[in-house]
Parts: sequence; C-alpha cells; structure tokens
Amino acid sequence: MNDSDTKKYSTPSKEAIIGVISASAAFLIWGFSPIYFKVLRVVPAFEILMHRVVWSLLFLLPLILISGQWNEFKAVIKSYRTMLILIVSTILVATNWFIFIWSINNNQILQTSLGYYINPLVNVLLGMIFLKERLRPARAAAVIIAGLGVLYLTVHYGKLPWISLTLAVTFAFYGLIRKVAPVDALVGLTVETLILFLPALGYLVYLDTAGMGSIFRMSVRIDILLICTVFVTAPPLLFFTIGARKIHLATLGILQYIAPSCTFLLAVFIYNEPFTTVQVWTFGMIWSALIIYSVDSVLEYRKR
Repeated sequence: MNDSDTKKYSTPSKEAIIGVISASAAFLIWGFSPIYFKVLRVVPAFEILMHRVVWSLLFLLPLILISGQWNEFKAVIKSYRTMLILIVSTILVATNWFIFIWSINNNQILQTSLGYYINPLVNVLLGMIFLKERLRPARAAAVIIAGLGVLYLTVHYGKLPWISLTLAVTFAFYGLIRKVAPVDALVGLTVETLILFLPALGYLVYLDTAGMGSIFRMSVRIDILLICTVFVTAPPLLFFTIGARKIHLATLGILQYIAPSCTFLLAVFIYNEPFTTVQVWTFGMIWSALIIYSVDSVLEYRKR
C-alpha cells in the first residue's frame, strides 16, 4: 500500500476518533449539568435561558476572530438559505434548553433522562426518513419496544410524557439539521446565538429596569453562576456539532446514552426523585430497546 492509499484509509479513522471524543465530552457535560442548574433554581428558567444566550455570544465572537473564521461568519449571515436553516435549528435548540432547565428546576430530572434515552431511537427514524438510512429489522424492533414503553407510561398516568418527548424530538431534529447544514460548527453555533441575542438582551434589560432581574440583585454567587452558564452551553454544543458532522448518526445515537445515564443516576441517587414500578417498566423497555439497537449497530459495523 502506497502513501496515498495510507492517507486515504487513515484520514476517516482520525476524523471518527475526533468525532467520538467531541461527542462524548458534550454528553458528559450535559449529563452532569443538572447539578449546575439545581443551584440556580432560585432563578426562573426563562431568565436562565436568556443569560445562556447573551453570555454565549460574548464567548463565541472572540473565538470566531481568533480562529480566523470572521469571513465565513459574515458569508453565512449573508446567505438567505443558510440563515433559514439556522433559524430553524435555533428555535429547536432554544426550546430544548428551556424545557431542560424548567424540568430540572421542577424536580423532573427523570423525565429529562427518559427523553434523552428515547432520543437515539428518534435519530434512527430521522436517519431513515431524511438520510435514506436503511432501517434494519432489529432497529425496527427497538423503536417499537421503545414506543410501547412510552405508551405504557402514557396509559398509566393518563397523559403523554411531554417533557421526555419534547426533549427527544427537538434535539433529534437539531442534530439532523446541524449534520446537513453547510456551515462550520463554531460559525453555526455563533450565528444561532446571534439570532437570539437581541431578544434575550432586551428581555434581561426589561427585567432589570422593572426591578425583577436576578443578576446583581441576589448574591455574587448567583451572578457568577449566571455568567458562567456559557460553559454549560457553548462548549458542549460546539463539541456535539463537531461530533455530529464527523461520525455516523447511529454512532452518535449510541454515545448519547452517556448523558441520560448520568442524569438518571443523579435523579435517583442524589436528588431522590421517586422511581416507581411504572417507571421501572418504562425504563426497562427503553433500555431493552437500546440494547437491541446497540448490538445491531455493533454487528453492522463489524460486517462493514
């Protein structure tokens, strides 16, 4: 094998390794982020979201300049088609952020865990529908079992687990859009926060002038935590986007187990949320579906 052949076969492997490391880092940060937001539970969820947006943009813009991507950043803003795509992804990720924060502050961490366990299976469906990925029999069975788990929970409580489903669907679509969007990870994330920046800043200014804002009113500790929401927002989302663009959607789905597993352990063993028989059955079916899906993915990978 000559040098050109070696480069041809080694490059994808390096890309995949970078993708796996990036995605894993994102999911670890997200998995343990409830600890952070629990400390901020004295602040309304929507206000926390607005702080995440404002401080993230102030963090990302210097990165754009340092990385020499300012021209690409301007080109994306001038592209009508790309901006439309990123407006959609912005709405999805902002919805996901808000529901996640609200759930944590309202002692619904288990629901967020269930949502992100369902998410990889939603990715399977989206990959089949939009990316023409083949739905193997085992994966079809996994999706059906997961659906039965959600149905069981719905029938028992008499209502859909809307938190779980909203988190799963919004993040699955976000990952899909960012995977196919013709924009670099850092540039795309910066544009997304830019889209929300003025509304977020306007809302925070309104709260401050009305005497209802939290920052600079409660304590230095809360001030620092609100400003530092950037570190549980921009870096993991950047890592996730890098990973999503470098690895197969199925691989990304497997790695996503990291975040809900961390969240699940926090909910049950740290924050003592009730884990009833109904939830045991529901999570059991979801976990069974994920095991089937994971084994099938590994077998397919080895065959290739």
